[in-house]
Amino acid sequence: MLHVALHILRTIERVLLAGLMLAMSLGYVINVIARNAVPVLAPRLAWIEEATLIALAWVVFLGLGLALERGRHITMSAFLGRIRGPAKAWIVGAINLVGLLFSLYIAKIGVDISVFVYNSGQVSPTLNLSVIWLYGAIPVGFALLALRYALELAGCSRRFDAARATPA
Repeated sequence: MLHVALHILRTIERVLLAGLMLAMSLGYVINVIARNAVPVLAPRLAWIEEATLIALAWVVFLGLGLALERGRHITMSAFLGRIRGPAKAWIVGAINLVGLLFSLYIAKIGVDISVFVYNSGQVSPTLNLSVIWLYGAIPVGFALLALRYALELAGCSRRFDAARATPA
């Protein structure tokens, strides 16, 4: 059951990330063409820059968990490669625990920031959206990262094995 839930989560993350990156690319292309080919349209498309900024924040923070799961975060591979047996398992466990605690802490700070900006009523200048759409990426991304660290600690995922198996 857990593996099915993780597969669904991975699929949702990948679809969201791919969709956001595609939308960002398309938005930038339209914006550049409009500025150069039809300058009179450029002011009407000012919202594209703001929308792509928000999308970029979501891409960065949503991608944290997937990058960890695939072994793409910075690791101490030279150090860990020299250690064998129980010592390596203990060090990897300590790394995962510190990562989990750090991710939960940053997610909590992200929630605090998001609540603060939501309560302030701050809105984006061109889209007139609550800036929680920007700041909300922080707690969501770090909560997903914390989930990945927790799965590592529980033995449901092995990113160090994934890093060796997956070409860069």
